[in-house]
Amino acid sequence: MNSEIALKQKFDSIWPHLDERSRRMLAAAEARQLGYGGVSIVSRLCGLSRVTITKGIKELGESPLEEGRLRKLGGGRHTLESKDPEFEKALDELLEETTRGDPESPLRWTCKSTRMLSREMGKLSHKVSHEKVAQTLRKKGFSLQGNRKTEEGSSHPDRDAQFRHINRRVKFALLHGQPVISVDTKKKELVGSYANKGRQWLKSKTPKKVNVYDFPTPDVPRAFPYGIYDIGRNKGFVNIGTDNDTSAFAVASIRGWWKNEGQQAYPNARWLVITADSGGSNGYRRRLWKLELQKLSDEMGIPIRVCHFPPGTSKWNKIEHRLFSFISSNWRGEPLYDYETIVRLIGATTTIHGLTVSCRLDRTKYPKGQKVTDEEMRAVRISKMKFHGEWNYIIRPNPSC
Repeated sequence: MNSEIALKQKFDSIWPHLDERSRRMLAAAEARQLGYGGVSIVSRLCGLSRVTITKGIKELGESPLEEGRLRKLGGGRHTLESKDPEFEKALDELLEETTRGDPESPLRWTCKSTRMLSREMGKLSHKVSHEKVAQTLRKKGFSLQGNRKTEEGSSHPDRDAQFRHINRRVKFALLHGQPVISVDTKKKELVGSYANKGRQWLKSKTPKKVNVYDFPTPDVPRAFPYGIYDIGRNKGFVNIGTDNDTSAFAVASIRGWWKNEGQQAYPNARWLVITADSGGSNGYRRRLWKLELQKLSDEMGIPIRVCHFPPGTSKWNKIEHRLFSFISSNWRGEPLYDYETIVRLIGATTTIHGLTVSCRLDRTKYPKGQKVTDEEMRAVRISKMKFHGEWNYIIRPNPSC
């Protein structure tokens, strides 16, 4: 018993200083010296298995290994690349087929997950786990990626020139203290117990419960947030429509901004500059948009200069990234149960750069399909600019107003 205690103390003191092979060889030497039953005793005292100690006893009778080696050459688990040299080439060909969109590719119409790739490799006589597929893909520079919205269709040849034109007009107006607003309609929202994208901090396991399905019937109320971003003052104004997103609604929203904020902020305004998208309720082709702007110009008593962004460039409109993005961030994960909730959340939107937003609810009816006659259009005092007059024009108030 005393000898076993002494041996145990010996192992405990020297064990941390030995590598794998040295431990095996020391345990084997002690076991061989003890004789019959020595393997079991040493295994119990040092913690190595009987198989390992037996292996060490066998190695004691062999030639020493080369300096610096722990195992014989060829020992250990062989890599997949050494067992299957064609593995990576086969994986490259499989990925290349899907990349090119080959209609005969087995993955042409499937999700390129690592498990799917592993199964397809197995069919090609290359047995490989999905973990190894993922490891190989990372080594080759692949990564998990989502879609990125960058394609906008064909670019108009005068796209950049229009950007420069808008920039000059905006800078000139701001330099002279004139109001410049960026306008657009934010995505319409379902009003009720529906999921809202994003997450918010709540106590653990207390998520807000909403409907499982987002397939609303026509009678489910919608909210149409029309935004006006005052570029010079970094202020936002949002008019929440409850009926339809029409040109009449768009101009009514601008009128609401002017009456509630604009005329107080710009008492000496001589003209108003509006930058807008090319489509939607404020599209440059819409007759009703221009007719309603004429009415607004008559009420304000000043000209309205409109500059439309080229088709397919709506994301460059300042209202998108200076107002709407912050509204979406502020109400992320918050169900829009009713119109009052929407107004409250939008009105609470602020940024560290001083953005504040005011919001109001507009329950006026704006019927669709309102026609504008040629006679009504002739009454619109519109002057088209030399450069793309369809995008850039001025609507002046009638002299009698």
